[in-house]
Amino acid sequence: MRPPTLLAPSPPVRWATVAILTAALAGRALSAVGSDALPAATPEAAGFRAEGLADVDRLLESAVSDRAFPGAVLAIGRHGSLVRFRAFGRLSYEPGAPEVRTDTLYDLASLTKVVATTTVAMTLVDEGRLDLDARVADVVPEFSGGAKDRVRVRQLLTHTGGLLWWDRLYEQLRGRPAYLERILEMDLDYDPGTKMVYSDLGIILLSEVLQRLAGEPLEAMARRRVVEPLGMRDTQYLPPVGLRPRIAPTERDPWRGRVLLGEVHDENAFALGGVAPHAGLFSTAGDLARFAQALLNGGELEGQRIVSEATVDLFTRRAGVAESTRALGWDTPSNGKDPRSSTPGDPGYSSSGSLFSPRSFGHTGFTGTSMWMDPERGLFVILLTNRVHPTRENRKISRVRSRLADAVVRALVEP
Repeated sequence: MRPPTLLAPSPPVRWATVAILTAALAGRALSAVGSDALPAATPEAAGFRAEGLADVDRLLESAVSDRAFPGAVLAIGRHGSLVRFRAFGRLSYEPGAPEVRTDTLYDLASLTKVVATTTVAMTLVDEGRLDLDARVADVVPEFSGGAKDRVRVRQLLTHTGGLLWWDRLYEQLRGRPAYLERILEMDLDYDPGTKMVYSDLGIILLSEVLQRLAGEPLEAMARRRVVEPLGMRDTQYLPPVGLRPRIAPTERDPWRGRVLLGEVHDENAFALGGVAPHAGLFSTAGDLARFAQALLNGGELEGQRIVSEATVDLFTRRAGVAESTRALGWDTPSNGKDPRSSTPGDPGYSSSGSLFSPRSFGHTGFTGTSMWMDPERGLFVILLTNRVHPTRENRKISRVRSRLADAVVRALVEP
């Protein structure tokens, strides 16, 4: 989540070079890594009109033609099955860029917050280790003094804890200890609980709470508690070089002086070593389909329970913060235009459109990723794109997301 920056010229991704340099490694990696998506169902069996889903396809084909993003993967699921699992466009606008595949890996950006950090928090609530109403200072004593003494764990999840939303810390700092020290010494930006300000720094502080309570790094907890039980075999931080032919590039980054391919787009996550609680995960639409279905199932998939149904319900309901659509970690629909509910970079349009049920929950990522679940309809919609390629200045995805969500609901036989 960053404000715009001025772009300087940088060489494009040379796809032939990438393929040659990584062919040997890729052959081994591709044979060992894959995503077992959910079982498929016909549109009719899942309660969709085939012509309605064709309209969804045309919408994304038009978005690629309009250069809202070079390519995308769409996963639509209902009642435990995949109804649409399609790739669109190419990895890049460069000549010779490969076509997107359904197993293309994308930089998830802020979906990391919900897939990894929020879900780990849910598991610790189930275990009785995490008290949402505990003071942050009770777990991290260094975070104390003045209004900081009143900040609750719950407020870090609802982005109401008073922390500054973002800062260019990457220009000065490297590594988790340095980041934590700086965040702990910062003054609060506003009085906690008085408003919602989406905050990457608050999520970084939340991860410190989780790690101290569990005595384990966040990455290890996410892998052991979420990724492995759900069979999300492509979901990872720091993807190896052998996977680069499957990874969608992100921005032509002026700070790093190159097109980013297989390294995290978010600058602060990069300065944290590529493993961060607010960004850094790479994944596929097939893996996220498994994750989404587990939440729609109340925390269980194929006999593997990662969190209780009661905790899923608690975390995905709107948290009751005035003038905010936020749940605990997740967001909820705002039904149309509402800049207050939008992620920075996507102003003015709710990514859930206007037709998802009020009980729905979801999240977006700055790089062009999003996922929404509607428990009342047993429905999920996942869209992975690299809309920041070659520049974050491209904001066309804002309208695409809302129109896509509405088109999917309209495609239902009984919307």
